Amino acid sequence: MSISSINYSSSVLGAQIRNINQQLTDLSTQLATGKLSQNYSGMGTNEGFAIAGRSQLSNIAAYTDTITNVNVNINLANTALQSLTTIRNTVQTGSASTAQDLNVNGQTVAQNTAASQFGSMVGVLNTQSGNRYLFSGTAFNTQSVANAGDIINGTTTQAGFKTVMAERQAADLGANGMGRLVQTQPTASSVKVSEDVAGSPFGLKIKAVSSTLTGATVTGPSGSPVSFSVDLNGVNPNDGDKLSVQFTLPDGSTEQIDLTASTATPTPIGSFAIDTTTPGNTAANLNTALNTAITKLANTSLVAASAITAGDNFFNTASSAIGAPVNNQAAPPAPISGATALSGASPSNSISPGFAAGDTITVNGTTLTFVNSGATGNQLNVGDSIQTLMSKIDQITGTSKPSTVHGGSITINTDDAASLSITTSNTGALNALGFGSTPVTATQPPLRVGSSPASSATTLVNGSANTVKWYTGNDGPGSPRSTAMARVDDSVTVQYGAQANEDAIRQQLQAIAVFGTFSTSPTSQYAGGQVSALSLRVTQSLTKQPGQQHLEDIQTDLAMAQNTMKDASTRQTQAKAQLQSIIDQAESASPDQVASEILSLQNALQASYQVTSNLAQLSLVKFL
Repeated sequence: MSISSINYSSSVLGAQIRNINQQLTDLSTQLATGKLSQNYSGMGTNEGFAIAGRSQLSNIAAYTDTITNVNVNINLANTALQSLTTIRNTVQTGSASTAQDLNVNGQTVAQNTAASQFGSMVGVLNTQSGNRYLFSGTAFNTQSVANAGDIINGTTTQAGFKTVMAERQAADLGANGMGRLVQTQPTASSVKVSEDVAGSPFGLKIKAVSSTLTGATVTGPSGSPVSFSVDLNGVNPNDGDKLSVQFTLPDGSTEQIDLTASTATPTPIGSFAIDTTTPGNTAANLNTALNTAITKLANTSLVAASAITAGDNFFNTASSAIGAPVNNQAAPPAPISGATALSGASPSNSISPGFAAGDTITVNGTTLTFVNSGATGNQLNVGDSIQTLMSKIDQITGTSKPSTVHGGSITINTDDAASLSITTSNTGALNALGFGSTPVTATQPPLRVGSSPASSATTLVNGSANTVKWYTGNDGPGSPRSTAMARVDDSVTVQYGAQANEDAIRQQLQAIAVFGTFSTSPTSQYAGGQVSALSLRVTQSLTKQPGQQHLEDIQTDLAMAQNTMKDASTRQTQAKAQLQSIIDQAESASPDQVASEILSLQNALQASYQVTSNLAQLSLVKFL
């Protein structure tokens, strides 16, 4: 008989020993790495949860990086806005001071400070984060604002603000220095003042006239161009009787001239002499006093208002369509207002001709239809007001700046000049609103005096072709905040964009530019009055007004974005801990359990080695 040899490597016992050795190796690796396995196949049935968890952790890491980067941009933008607030306060303090000592250049110390602060503000608005300009909106690779010197002084081919302001001042003052008013004395006992051209945007506009002059007849203001007259009828007024004339200035403010009849010698300032011996001379005295008062008003408050308006013409880049001034039916001398009706039988506070049922107005492709009553949706009642129509138009255009009526002129604002188009089936009614041709389209500033010499110009024209464009960033429609967006969680996005042409920023830049650029002749009798009137207006422009955007509003928006990101980050931190726990449970090996298993296997291996040793010593004699 034959006896097969006992081969360790092929025996069942040998296989068991090899298996125990492999388990010991695996357990030693688990003890060293803390992981169940070095590959997915060895992780077990829960590895699917771990894979999903690891994917979510990767997303959270990406969101964390995004939040970090966005926070850097917001912090820089907030620092810039805080700097703008400091600049505003500095210039406002200077403009509110009463010191009006002029240097050889015709400016006060406060104005010199404003000129310096303008350059600082331009630098702040060109703040970058990496290669991103923070105040350029979607055009983040483009410098937000043109260079300060170019904005004020222009380039070789384009006019700067200083030129635009000088042109506007010449146009508002007129050749005679009386604010485009024409003064005459039709008869020996009367005086007359009229605007030089109907519908002109320049100069003083006669708003109202009142009189307590005994025996006098006051006519107007009325007519086209608007005028008023005062006829003393050869009768001397009583001492203390008064003539008051109210004017509207280019910036929308109003000023009043009060002239009092007086027998005092010398005649007090703001009065006209009553000639008791020759009553016919009293009218001449009134005419002279009126001339003096109008000239002073024109060369002080009007000059200041002109500078402010020039700033708006140059800096206010909100697109708009501006209608010609229009009067209503009920009182032809009275300009239309937001309350004026779109139709009505004469005489009534309405336009003429008005709209009728069935007429339409189409705004950017959306049609508004007129009905007799009960308007809904895209309908208007024929008796609705101009304000209602403007509100409908604003809803369609989505403008961020509501349309207005001022001085009988309708201004339709839009954030996108290229898209504005208004047509109608009733061109007569549209003409009655001040729009002489269709389609009505938007003009985008800068606006320049329309002809030369400026002193006799009667129109403003689009000056974009030959005027410096101060804002060079994104100019499209929509909220500035939406020009920069980031996803910071699976279902959360934040908006943190900003644009230098936002109202709060633009108005401040505009006011500081006006104050720092304006200069006058140090020897002019009107120099003090000009600087005083301008300082008052600049101070008001830099004072926060209800209903207007403020720098703090922008900071609040950015703070809300940061709070949103903070909340998202908190949630993600909690989620990271939970996800890591799931992964650890699926993949981690317990050191205590592994050590216990290693000890057990070591004992089993020791026993196996002992059996193997005994079998290795087995002989045929021992076997038998």
